Amino acid sequence: MEKIIVITGAGGILCSSFAEFLAAKGHKVALLDLNEEAAQKVADGINANGGTAKAYKCNCLDKENIEAVHNAVLADFGKCDILINGAGGNNPKCTTQHEEYVKGDENADDFLTFFNIDEKGFDFVFDLNMKGVLLPSQVFMPDMIGKDGCCVINVSSMNAYRPLTKIPAYSAAKAAVTNFTSWLAVHFAKEGIRVNAIAPGFFVTNQNRAMLFNEDGTPTPRTDKILRSTPMGRFGESEELLGTLEWLVDETKSGFVTGITVPVDGGFSVYSGV
Repeated sequence: MEKIIVITGAGGILCSSFAEFLAAKGHKVALLDLNEEAAQKVADGINANGGTAKAYKCNCLDKENIEAVHNAVLADFGKCDILINGAGGNNPKCTTQHEEYVKGDENADDFLTFFNIDEKGFDFVFDLNMKGVLLPSQVFMPDMIGKDGCCVINVSSMNAYRPLTKIPAYSAAKAAVTNFTSWLAVHFAKEGIRVNAIAPGFFVTNQNRAMLFNEDGTPTPRTDKILRSTPMGRFGESEELLGTLEWLVDETKSGFVTGITVPVDGGFSVYSGV
């Protein structure tokens, strides 16, 4: 059955893969991204392959802007059946230089430590990931009330289970996303609106590439540590998220599933290190 699917962060590597997959299944896809050019490129590819998609410039931290985009989606496609909250990411302004405290960090002024992380940088990263789920949900979920087969899928992270070094705001925000997913699931359960999340393990994206690989393409020490902690010993491919996505989207397959966060992580979340 054809659905109207709204995806935030749709210009990114993972969510563009979601969009292409769902459009190929016959769904109409609204692609929301602050980077309109990236979203448009995805939409053009979908439409060229016989699907139905449209790109919208959207700031997921600006509720008025989201409401304007919502009105445009209503006019173009109709009411949203499925919302995928994929907007998020980290920022160098909230990434510490050291993984652990080093003596003298409290006096540093020429690199970032826990002590001098800019409050605005922390707020931006936390808000992008947490409010970037809250605000689109507030705007698009009213479309789902009184309808069958509607759901919300949030994009969480391994940070929700095990906070990663260097990125405190991102880790805290993704933990909040997983918690909020459960809260929303309970709040809307009687309405039949399912709310779940996918927690990707380590996938190479535009946002983390510089942290994982040097300019010459060799892996950074952080990559070595990640792969040593991932029993499957490799990064994930975006296509490996699609089976979980398909299961959560389809109410005939997951109609009694709500409030969970599914790790797709090559075993990272269950590996003790020994």
